[in-house]
Amino acid sequence: MSSSRRSRTQKMRVPQFAQRGPLEVPLPTEKDWPVDDEENYEFQDLNMGLDSLPQPYRMISKLVDLLIGWAWELIEEREMLKEVESNQIPPTIYSPCAEIQHSTVPSCMTIAQDYLFIGGAKGFSIYNLYNAKRMYVWEKPKVDVTHIWATDLGNEILIVPVDKMGIVRLFYFYKDVLFLVKAINEVDDTSKQSTCVKMKISYGGDFAAFLLQGSGDVWLDVYKLPKDSWLKEVEHPQLALNSKKKIRQPQLNPLDPVTAENAEMDVSISFKGDVKLSLPVYIMKIKPPKPITGTTFKSPLECFAKIEDYYGMGSGQNHFIRDSHWEQHMEVFYTTYKKHLDKEREEEPLSVATFHFLLPSCITTMPSEAKIPPGVVCTLGMHWTGSHNFFFYSLNKSPKDKVDPENVWPCAAPIAMSQLSGSSSYLVLACEDGVLILWDLIQGFPFGVVALPEGYFCQSIQFLRFFVVHEGQNMYPEGPVKSQMKCVVLCTNASLHLVSASGTRGPTIEVLVKKPLKHLEEAICTVAVIPALPGMVLIFSRNHSVSLMDVAKAEIICAFASPVSHQLEVSWKPLFVVSAYHPYFLIHRSHSDGETEPTNDAENTPNSILYFNFEAYPLLENISKNCTISQKVLADCNALPQVLPLEKKCELLLQKSFQKLAKNEANRRDWWVRLRKYSMFLHRENLKK
Repeated sequence: MSSSRRSRTQKMRVPQFAQRGPLEVPLPTEKDWPVDDEENYEFQDLNMGLDSLPQPYRMISKLVDLLIGWAWELIEEREMLKEVESNQIPPTIYSPCAEIQHSTVPSCMTIAQDYLFIGGAKGFSIYNLYNAKRMYVWEKPKVDVTHIWATDLGNEILIVPVDKMGIVRLFYFYKDVLFLVKAINEVDDTSKQSTCVKMKISYGGDFAAFLLQGSGDVWLDVYKLPKDSWLKEVEHPQLALNSKKKIRQPQLNPLDPVTAENAEMDVSISFKGDVKLSLPVYIMKIKPPKPITGTTFKSPLECFAKIEDYYGMGSGQNHFIRDSHWEQHMEVFYTTYKKHLDKEREEEPLSVATFHFLLPSCITTMPSEAKIPPGVVCTLGMHWTGSHNFFFYSLNKSPKDKVDPENVWPCAAPIAMSQLSGSSSYLVLACEDGVLILWDLIQGFPFGVVALPEGYFCQSIQFLRFFVVHEGQNMYPEGPVKSQMKCVVLCTNASLHLVSASGTRGPTIEVLVKKPLKHLEEAICTVAVIPALPGMVLIFSRNHSVSLMDVAKAEIICAFASPVSHQLEVSWKPLFVVSAYHPYFLIHRSHSDGETEPTNDAENTPNSILYFNFEAYPLLENISKNCTISQKVLADCNALPQVLPLEKKCELLLQKSFQKLAKNEANRRDWWVRLRKYSMFLHRENLKK
């Protein structure tokens, strides 16, 4: 083969993609790259083929791919959740021990002694908890009870229902006889009718306070209840002769199921509406604090001369700030926050008060001549919506006395919520900025200040009876416990926290349940403390589940049968009541057959109250029975290593200093009188000049 032919054959065998000459290095910029022929190239990116589709098919294709991606992520999340749930052991679910049938839809209920009080349409009913029988029905047309309270007075019970019109009534229940004491705010002229927003009865039933609203105004009326006179009046011999003979029913086991045969009416209660009992004694009327305005005083000496005493100092009412100062301050404020204030502002609602009855302590200063029996409240503590101040008012006043606060606690932020413990020993003030202020009222010093995580705000506060963990079990120490506090705080984002404080050590906060991020149906809506079980709380979730949590371990112990027969509702406001002395709770169950709201024919709708007794369940039987530990065993186990010598010394020093407050009270009065006299003398001297 000739050389020319051999070279021509080799040229024909050279691959077509091979290029002659040296390889070219592309320039750094994309615009300088050589433009090749794109006809012989295939698509390397699959999405480029989709981009070549014409509209609107290109947009439809991308939306379909996006939906498929979201669906796949949701499937992966559900599969992961199922895997986690399969590895977890589900809690034991207990059924109710008994069921109390109720003909109408209950709107409220409470318990006192061995009785259950259920409010609803046309009045309220009284049930016996031992045999689950309805003992009496107080009915009145157009009186739909929306709230009801019952206070144990020993052998008697004080019942306070509030109807839909806001009228509050006082009933006295003694030896199966019901007496109507008075309708507090009922008037003949409906245009002058006031409604009851809140009410509270003091521990022991000596005082009552009612927050009333009407004619664009709001105020608090405080009454002294003559319970000693009531007892004498109902035990009068003439009353005993006129009363009917009571039919006492045999007491049954509350664990027995209630059937239609034993759910008949028990006629052992009689109503004495014609018997007139002594009326409550009106003490004082408290109005919201006036807005701070410019002073009318011309000099500081005149300011001291016009103030009668030092009570109420710190409330901001008695000051020496002129109107021009307030105008300058408001001008600077509106200039700084103009962009936030230009929006339409909603009309501010009426201020609402939160109030508590306080026992005598180092903080509640009382006049030296006042003689208060032990265990009787002496002070009313309260705060108003949007106010920075917590006010203290003495209850040893007459209607003619001037209503001024005896003491004022100013806070750095407005007080959003306050809660007093059942023993009136501890007080928690929750501010709007998420800060909790903890007070030991008996010892007279604050535990300290603790802040919730940023962005968390308080929704409710529930006090726990102080408990200790001994051999893996929660127990109550026998005897009184001083300066030991525990409470659970439910935040607005459905997270649950445990706040603890002890002696002079600072308070601590612990997260029990984190806020739900994705599964909002599992969020907590309500929390209730169980006094009969140490360290246990009931948790009500939005998915209608009820569970029992051990706050010491932050674990769910067990669950209870759902009181809702359908799962269509998202929001749920459970109607329940927990006994303060016995290990049981009751919750309303509505059989609405899948409907989200009760039917109009409420009388024909079957309703029931579920009864759960903790002692009837094997898992909780030992917890409710063996729940106390002696102080000797506790001291031997702990040997008191938690209290440091320096902290103990500080605590004793604080106690001694607060014991001197009563002695210094008389000196303060003398100092104030001398200051006023001296200021008046200087004021007269200035006028002569």
